[in-house]
Amino acid sequence: MAEPKVKYDRQLRIWGEQGQAALEKASICLLNCGPTGSETLKNLVLGGVGSITVVDGSKVEVGDLGNNFMVDEASVGQSKAKCVCAFLQELNDAVKAKFIEEHPEELIETNPSFFSQFTLVIATQLVEDSMVKLDRICREGNIILLFARSYGLMGLVRISVKEHTVIESKPDHFLDDLRLNNPWPELRRFAETIDLNTTDAVVHKHTPYIIILVKLAEEWANTHGGNLPSTREEKRQFKDLIKSKMITADEENYKEAVEASYKLFSPQGTGPNLQKIIDDSCTEVDSSSSDFWVMVAALKEFIANEGGGETPLEGSIPDMTSSTELYINLQKTYQAKAEADFLVMEQKVRNLLKKIGRDPASISKANIKSFCKNARKLAVCRYRLIEDEFNSPVQPELQKYLIDEDYGTAVGLYILLRAADRFAANYNKFPGQFDGEMDEDISRLKTTAVGLLNDLGCNGSALSEDLINEMCRYGASELHAVAAFVGGVASQEVIKLITRQFIPMSGTFIFNGIDHKSQLLLL
Repeated sequence: MAEPKVKYDRQLRIWGEQGQAALEKASICLLNCGPTGSETLKNLVLGGVGSITVVDGSKVEVGDLGNNFMVDEASVGQSKAKCVCAFLQELNDAVKAKFIEEHPEELIETNPSFFSQFTLVIATQLVEDSMVKLDRICREGNIILLFARSYGLMGLVRISVKEHTVIESKPDHFLDDLRLNNPWPELRRFAETIDLNTTDAVVHKHTPYIIILVKLAEEWANTHGGNLPSTREEKRQFKDLIKSKMITADEENYKEAVEASYKLFSPQGTGPNLQKIIDDSCTEVDSSSSDFWVMVAALKEFIANEGGGETPLEGSIPDMTSSTELYINLQKTYQAKAEADFLVMEQKVRNLLKKIGRDPASISKANIKSFCKNARKLAVCRYRLIEDEFNSPVQPELQKYLIDEDYGTAVGLYILLRAADRFAANYNKFPGQFDGEMDEDISRLKTTAVGLLNDLGCNGSALSEDLINEMCRYGASELHAVAAFVGGVASQEVIKLITRQFIPMSGTFIFNGIDHKSQLLLL
């Protein structure tokens, strides 16, 4: 099995073996394999997903050669699904690839149970009516759904799933879990064995900053009624206190202590995001609860009892200037506390599983360990049904976007894309699709868009004439450059959803190729 490890070496560094295993188990269905769908799937096939099924009922036309690298002149007149599937299979022979020559709209209408075999469905270039129907089907079957669409110079990506939970959210910036302002007894005892006022210059210079801060925080609290520095002035005075302990100007460890002093001022306990998850009604677990919520329920108990308001300790410390011996002992102190917290959590999880009638061993040690390590960074994403967004978008948000200079174009394109679908339902063609009817289409699209805005309760909101003209100029074309970008965004979200790592985007993503801007609309 050495070969795939080398093959996916770079991405393994991002999402690890667990993430790769999740990808290799996933089965993905793509609806419509025009450029947007083909580009999305290409990225996933190269990444090593388990299996793909391409559903498209159309034949390759000469026009397809200009915007889809996955078909060539020899493919004209053949099944588009078959040609794209063969091309994708060539990119990675480890992926199982098959195709179905059928129009996705017909499958949605006549065979909804077809979709239940997949982990995730990528629906590209569907109009509103089919999107709404497919969304209902996937919600009922608990299948992750992702919509992607390119239309002229604009693109749209929208995830739809009832609930998506993430343990490894991997935020860019997150404070180390050092507990400087709330040291546990062993850390405090360890700090007590070290004298900051030593006259040995070598020892003084190699005391790690964690110890310096824990000791000075205690010294400060003793003379300030048990409180840590809170005002800007107090924080400045505290930094001066650190500096006053330096023997020579070149003591790196003391400079690090000054720089890291902000870690001491951060609030204790759980942050607002985690608090919201802990307060969620899903923590009332029963036999149908997911592993995630069982572990959150255990975490809730831990924080309230053994944790004393804190999550399990993560157990790792950053690099710092220190003697090797002190650093290793400090590391062991953190690891021992993390291990002890983990054992308490593991017991709680096993007890809860038993209580709800599940096998106490059904959540693995590795999963509980990963959960403890990431407890401060958990994320829960919930998405509205697309039908709810379409029929009753969040009124204040929509109104705000319509008058916001920064979001005006994005929301204008969003409304016009929906108006274009309405237009197509009424006139059996998209605005500007056929030459010679441009002026008439522009006024029709404008009327349709105004009607849509009225239906959404935004009477009197005006859309820019330029945007309406632009939308007609697109004539529902799929441009390769836009499709490649939208496919890139869509495939990245698919990977987040399947590996359950990183936080997938909330809301409706709009790519505005006119200004090269990407924005999220929370409707």
